[in-house]
Amino acid sequence: MDMRVDGPWDVSEIPAGDAVERLDLGSILVTPTSGIDVQAQADQATGTVSQLTFNRPDSMVQVQPYAAPRSGGLWDEVRGQISSSINSSGGLVEVVDGPFGPELKAQVVPSDGSAGLQPARFCGIEGPRWFLRAVFLGKAARPGEAADALEAMVRSLVVVRGSEAMPVGAPIPIRLPRQPEEIAAQAPSLPSPFERGPEITETR
Repeated sequence: MDMRVDGPWDVSEIPAGDAVERLDLGSILVTPTSGIDVQAQADQATGTVSQLTFNRPDSMVQVQPYAAPRSGGLWDEVRGQISSSINSSGGLVEVVDGPFGPELKAQVVPSDGSAGLQPARFCGIEGPRWFLRAVFLGKAARPGEAADALEAMVRSLVVVRGSEAMPVGAPIPIRLPRQPEEIAAQAPSLPSPFERGPEITETR
């Protein structure tokens, strides 16, 4: 079954003359949605943006695009890395079937040092030479209205991989719009799964 039958889309899959107005963020085109705010996570040293966060009052989803091989299969590798990291840090994780295919249903240790574990869902979506990681936090980490709304937001995204050669697993840069008021420059961050394990900060 094609888990992208309803999106997210590759830019090559958008028909000519498509009338949907999208915010151009370079490697990701975003369809503005009422009730969901868009934020970008930038590296303070370089200013490079590689992650977007879509926020609702009760939850959020963080998305990050990566270069992937034509043959696919990157999510299988990354999923194992994330699982090992969560287990080694004292969290709990299991592989379940989700709306985007196999995903990780987890309870993770908060990076801010607070007590207890917090829920998270790690999803991986593979397209033509790209891989999109989506991490659902808050109420969206479990089935319900919040998850439905943010999953629909993810499905509405359009990924622009570009034709340039990139190492497998390299983040595909996101470009902020010229009007800074359109998008905030800070958001809770998750490190790249290709570098080290997840550290999640949930904002309420």
